Amino acid sequence: MSEVLQLGHLQAGRGGPLYVKLKQTIEDAIHSGKLRHGDALPAERDIADEAAISRVTVRKAIDDLVRDGLLVRRRGSGTFVVKPLPRMQQPLTQLTSFTEDMRRRGMTAGSRWLDRGLFFPTAEETMMLGLAGHAKVARLTRLRLANDMPLALERTSLPDDILIDPQAVADSLYLTLADSGIRPVRANQRISACNLTEEETVLLGVPTGSAALSVQRIAYLDTGRVMEVSRALYRSDAYDLVAELTIGAA
Repeated sequence: MSEVLQLGHLQAGRGGPLYVKLKQTIEDAIHSGKLRHGDALPAERDIADEAAISRVTVRKAIDDLVRDGLLVRRRGSGTFVVKPLPRMQQPLTQLTSFTEDMRRRGMTAGSRWLDRGLFFPTAEETMMLGLAGHAKVARLTRLRLANDMPLALERTSLPDDILIDPQAVADSLYLTLADSGIRPVRANQRISACNLTEEETVLLGVPTGSAALSVQRIAYLDTGRVMEVSRALYRSDAYDLVAELTIGAA
């Protein structure tokens, strides 16, 4: 890490506040790719010793970078790089999967599974999915990735006769269901803003207290049956949701 930041040369550079020079050094390393998303910064005392500056100076530089969204502090773990993502526009007029969205943008979609399996449904799942008798619910909870960068946290519930084996889902749920001839034809989505919990910020690699776009979806089969209920938390620094509106007759 010392080779990447070259902190020993900090005092030999041009004039100006040392915290500004340290901030610029770290910022340049992030934008140049020398520091990548998820990389851990050395402890503040180690940076101070290496650069021969005070810990107060180090703390001020890191505080500024945290406010700028380039670093995130994780309690008990340290300080990590959060590389900014290019903003993506997500149209609200088409029913597509995350995998389809990313492929259309030339990105590689992936998933990190947090939980999946067949479970006894909650009262809300029973009502929303129209479950009866001893039916179970297939639940999928995963972190959605694009080019290995976390973009969304997704929780999905389906009737067990629609998704018999949750372990069979690779990256795309919709592609897995399509192999069995199952495909949603319409969906209702509710979009709102929310603040992420500390656990959610760690998973998505964003600063504590960050906001997200919450997208709740109910998808239907051509028979009118509810196929899926889901809630996805999208990083608000990466997504813009776009809707095309038409003007009705006067």
